[in-house]
Amino acid sequence: MKYKREEMFSIPNILGYFRIILIPFFMYYYLTAKTVSDYYAPAVIVGVSSITDMFDGLIARKFNMVTELGKLVDPLADKLTQGALIICFVVKYQYMRYLLALYVLKEGFMLVAGLIVLHHNGKKLNGAKWFGKVSTALVYFVMFILFLHPIFFPDINERTVDAMIFLCGFAMAATLVMYIPVFTKLYGEE
Repeated sequence: MKYKREEMFSIPNILGYFRIILIPFFMYYYLTAKTVSDYYAPAVIVGVSSITDMFDGLIARKFNMVTELGKLVDPLADKLTQGALIICFVVKYQYMRYLLALYVLKEGFMLVAGLIVLHHNGKKLNGAKWFGKVSTALVYFVMFILFLHPIFFPDINERTVDAMIFLCGFAMAATLVMYIPVFTKLYGEE
């Protein structure tokens, strides 16, 4: 698929690229943090990423800059950011590795199922379903709390963290199961 130059360099798409570029920076600063004050830099970077995520969609819709490339870049930036946050937490929280495995399974299924349907009949999923959005929002909320844990929430105990990780895992698993009939239906369409 070819993209026009103006589409590639639209403001929403540039914001999406920027979010992807921020990933190694917040990961580095988070994974090398040793003191509470060291967590401020990655927190600010993730905050900037979140703000640009909000604005790229608003700008695209308000100024009629929704593009096919943007429909690829925005969710890719979301998935990569979410995965990077989970990877950051694998080193700090014991159950996070299971959430990472479930995340890879869910996103792998979405990718493979999407490619199979696209190859079979040229159809593609037209945006995230409500349950996918709820799951993503929940995961981002929990990741945000865990990310800011050393700075603002130092009193969160391990059981609470484990419960939040379990809740994210449940939401991801439910989303995976709910997407199976969506892709099955898409596959059956001609």
